[in-house]
Amino acid sequence: MKPVLDTYLPPRTGWAGVVPRGQRLRVVEEDGGQIGDFVVFNADDLRERFDQGRTKANQGRILVTKGHVLYSKSNGVMMSITDDTYGIHDLQYGMCSRWIFQSGRYRGFTAGFQPGGGQGPPEFGCWEILTEALQPWNIPAEDIPSPLNLFQTMHIDVKTGELGILPGRSKPGDYIELRAEMNCLCALSACPCGGKASRVQVWTE
Repeated sequence: MKPVLDTYLPPRTGWAGVVPRGQRLRVVEEDGGQIGDFVVFNADDLRERFDQGRTKANQGRILVTKGHVLYSKSNGVMMSITDDTYGIHDLQYGMCSRWIFQSGRYRGFTAGFQPGGGQGPPEFGCWEILTEALQPWNIPAEDIPSPLNLFQTMHIDVKTGELGILPGRSKPGDYIELRAEMNCLCALSACPCGGKASRVQVWTE
């Protein structure tokens, strides 16, 4: 494969771009322990977008890895996971936002998880980052779907129904690779909760 894009994503920033059908997008951990909120749209019809619910229900899973696919609400296969060194990417959680860090009422983090990765609490979340990244395509904030949470490690208590984010376990160089099964508009946030960098690469055969 040949690289056509290699973009460093500083902490608390976002990226969006079109990945044509057949090309592969790779999200790489620069520092380890970083979360990436990832969303996908059909680049030819932006009304069709990634859906957490369909992706879970159609495959009977709350975590995805190599061999699984990302579905839209209309059950279109948008992307296939072709390689993965981490293995447990979350489909349960939503997306952090400015409200989470400003309200003081949020309870979604487990003991030991420090939002901001030692850089102090963020003033905005992935929702705001992805909204800005997707502005060139005129996608309203309310149309951004709940994400695939890359490299996010969850605590899920099936008895009580409680869930929370655990400190990340990914290492520098860990990656997930996805093949576009249609022309995809993809967007990624280097989540402010982790406070670390990410890298986006696109490859063609």
